Amino acid sequence: MIKNLFRSVKHAIHGIWLVFRYEQNFRIHCVAALCVIAALIIFQPPKQEALLVIIVIISILVLEIINSVLERLIDVLKPRLHHQVKIIKDMMAAMVLIASIGAVVVGALVFVPYIFEFFIK
Repeated sequence: MIKNLFRSVKHAIHGIWLVFRYEQNFRIHCVAALCVIAALIIFQPPKQEALLVIIVIISILVLEIINSVLERLIDVLKPRLHHQVKIIKDMMAAMVLIASIGAVVVGALVFVPYIFEFFIK
């Protein structure tokens, strides 16, 4: 049982490595996530705000992985130039974009007061 758990974790970590290696947008989101985590460490907002920011970070990374998986799956099932494939991929990109805009709004609501306070002092 423990052996199966370790094998599953190994496969999951390999999956994270693959998406990091092959998906530029995932790498960009990871860099942004590290910057936001640094801001959490520097500004130390209340736990509720920090938790919200962490949930948003995880959500964006998971959505980016889902987007990447579905794009690859669609490429296997249908040719890249098929009109419906373009529509589906554009909709998936819209999903990640909307979530990313939401993440920026959450980040601004949490961090802007701390940034103003930091520069006013």
